[in-house]
Amino acid sequence: MGASRFLYLPGDRLSTAELSAARLDGDVVEVGDGYMPADAVETAALRAGSLSGILLDLYAATHLSAAWIHGGIDEPPSRHSVQRAVPRRVTAVHDRRIIVRDTPLAAGDVESIGGALVTTPTRTLADLCRVDDIAHRAAAEEFVRRAPGLAARTHARLSGQGKLPHKRRALALLADLATRAPGQEDVTR
Repeated sequence: MGASRFLYLPGDRLSTAELSAARLDGDVVEVGDGYMPADAVETAALRAGSLSGILLDLYAATHLSAAWIHGGIDEPPSRHSVQRAVPRRVTAVHDRRIIVRDTPLAAGDVESIGGALVTTPTRTLADLCRVDDIAHRAAAEEFVRRAPGLAARTHARLSGQGKLPHKRRALALLADLATRAPGQEDVTR
């Protein structure tokens, strides 16, 4: 699936100046690195498609960026997290808008949304839980609140995987999130 007709990327159909003028007129609003009509519904496909210029069919959006695309959090991060989605090494990218992880993602951890690659919801939540900072923890809590059952599914999937950095911390947080989510049961039993 290609980019949406409701997504305007600077230089694609309209110049940056035209999009800026349309934004000032209230005709379009910003979504990630692009713009969409002011009266359109912001979807995961529009959010993901807005990052196609930095993902370049080589990277997948991960962590906070993927949580934003999936609707787990409201605002995009100031710097997008991306990870290699192709098996071959990629030449170093120098872009201040992104944080690049060069380890390749497994094919089962990536999906295409709006023509862009994004980590799956379970992989995204597992990644959020493996990072020990306030922003990632808050995003994980909000994502779980918006997606009932996701914490338990992610805990089960992460439990079955081999060694990973900070896996134990992530499993403990996922167990806690699963028990606090409405209608959820303890996943550690």
